[in-house]
Amino acid sequence: MKLTIFGASGRTGQHLLRQALQDGHQVTALVRDPAKISAQKDRLTLVQGSLTDPACLDRAIAGADAVISVLGPAHNRPTFDISQGMQAILAAMQKHGVCRLVITAGAGVGDPGDRPGLFNRLMNVLLKAAAKNVYEDMRRSVALVRASGLDWTVVRVPMLTDAPATGRVQVGMVGAGMGPRITRADLANFLLREVAGHEYVGKAPAISN
Repeated sequence: MKLTIFGASGRTGQHLLRQALQDGHQVTALVRDPAKISAQKDRLTLVQGSLTDPACLDRAIAGADAVISVLGPAHNRPTFDISQGMQAILAAMQKHGVCRLVITAGAGVGDPGDRPGLFNRLMNVLLKAAAKNVYEDMRRSVALVRASGLDWTVVRVPMLTDAPATGRVQVGMVGAGMGPRITRADLANFLLREVAGHEYVGKAPAISN
């Protein structure tokens, strides 16, 4: 597949990029600093720029079969960079006729299928108190994706770890079959399987190890 990846230079994005190339995909990644990308360069195109530059988004997205975003807020200030960037990504996808989109979000961004227990509700209250702008930025991003009309999947995750891949991913909802953590490597593998498999189109599964 021809994949466009946003967030490829981040800790999760590095796993995603490496696995995508190993699986034989042709990848385009929009990055601010190409020097941060250490993955092999075969089948990889880097577009240097930002989410605020429509021309860069056009170059990154045109001709793609699917888009994967592992973008997340880098701070808790109320700038809402990710949701503004997601709005631009969605516009570029619609412009170029790219329909398949898979993004990640924290498990605190709710779904009607969740069944949160007392612990889940407590953690969500703490999250909103400690990082309310991070939460709001991702909540807005997910709302935009849900309303986009694209073939979207929102993969919601608990605590991310840098442990080696386990090869085991449990799929559930918050409060129903979701554990406390998942490795970045396992998350990357799930994203690639989902972007090709379409099992959770129009859904927001919560995954864990």
